[in-house]
Amino acid sequence: MNARTKSQSAFDRAKQVIPGGVNSPARAFGGVGGTPVFIARGERQFLYDIDGNRYLDYVGSWGPHILGHRHPKVITAIQEALETGTSFGAPTEQESVLAELIVDAVPSIEKVRMVNSGTEATMSAIRVARGFTGRDLIVKFAGCYHGHVDSLLVQAGSGALTLGTPSSPGVPEGCTKDTLVLSYNKVEELQGAFRQHGDKIACVILEPVVGNMGVVVPTEAFLQALRSLCTEHGSVLIFDEVMTGFRVAFGGAQERFGVTPDMTTLGKIVGGGLPVGAYGGRQDIMDKVSPVGPVYQAGTLSGNPLATASGIATLQTLKDENPYPQLEELSRKLCAGLSDAAQQAGLDHTVAQVGSMFTLFFNPDPVTSYAVSAKNNTERFSRYFHGMLNRGYYLPCSQFEANFLSAAHTDEDVQATIEAAREVLSEIG
Repeated sequence: MNARTKSQSAFDRAKQVIPGGVNSPARAFGGVGGTPVFIARGERQFLYDIDGNRYLDYVGSWGPHILGHRHPKVITAIQEALETGTSFGAPTEQESVLAELIVDAVPSIEKVRMVNSGTEATMSAIRVARGFTGRDLIVKFAGCYHGHVDSLLVQAGSGALTLGTPSSPGVPEGCTKDTLVLSYNKVEELQGAFRQHGDKIACVILEPVVGNMGVVVPTEAFLQALRSLCTEHGSVLIFDEVMTGFRVAFGGAQERFGVTPDMTTLGKIVGGGLPVGAYGGRQDIMDKVSPVGPVYQAGTLSGNPLATASGIATLQTLKDENPYPQLEELSRKLCAGLSDAAQQAGLDHTVAQVGSMFTLFFNPDPVTSYAVSAKNNTERFSRYFHGMLNRGYYLPCSQFEANFLSAAHTDEDVQATIEAAREVLSEIG
């Protein structure tokens, strides 16, 4: 592998004009140390950096490239859309086509509104839920990330029912005084919150499979309690499927687990790699959105021709080709191989996997909540990350992020990854 000298120079240049040299903290290698890799291009399951190195990609732009980079149908759709223009600020038929695909696929969605990012989607869904219920209090779970919305940038307090305090400077305390932070997968805490605040809770928002503290799988009891308590108390249940939508199943986590929320937020795959987000739900809730209802939300670039074209091509290809069984099989094979390699190296670990999302945790306990995930051995993960990177495997640069497979990955890719991991883990052990 070539030395990454050009990436180092590019990073030095970027730091002069961009805070930290990156446009999103997740790219900064802050959790593993070292210099971010600057990418020149992607092709199917591979990335190529500006130094000429090739990497087998397990990030996929943090999820959207479920078909791999530069899928021919997606690229053709974008090119054809580009010939018509980039943005009109006016309705197009393609927006309805994409909306129809989403409504047909996602069990909870009867109407959907396009936005430009996952953050916009969650922010808007919460506003609509509050407008629909006439209540202010929202419930989130420690370790779930829903974008950089002021009211959701909250860390857990010392007790289960502690109202949240801002976890970022610049967020006034008033923005989070109506945010209640609970522990993921803790049914008793959830029940207690509703006993104490049930008539004030506008909504509960969660990642139905967490991807932002590593992959954390919900228990059936937890999901069922969420659904029944929200129904009983008239609160809106919001699944943040920005990461899991069209990823863990065509209809998302709600299809996979058989639990239907009242609202859903989407992103990532819905745009096929272009900036996009969406929120939707029951018709009676969505009819509160302007111009039909009083809850205001707008966006000049929402549903723009390039994003809708890319999204339509991606979702239609997923529908037609159904890569999910193949993704499931490869993911299970890879996770079994990684676990075996870590075990042979004598390393404490667990592996979590749902569909084509997975995480190798350097933690002896199954990761079920933020409190458990916080005990991960991040120093050991850093060594694993750099060992794999130096062998040509591009992993998320944090122990607290999900890995993703794409339909472009092959059985040979998976086997090669296992063998490389075996080398790296044996060196760590």
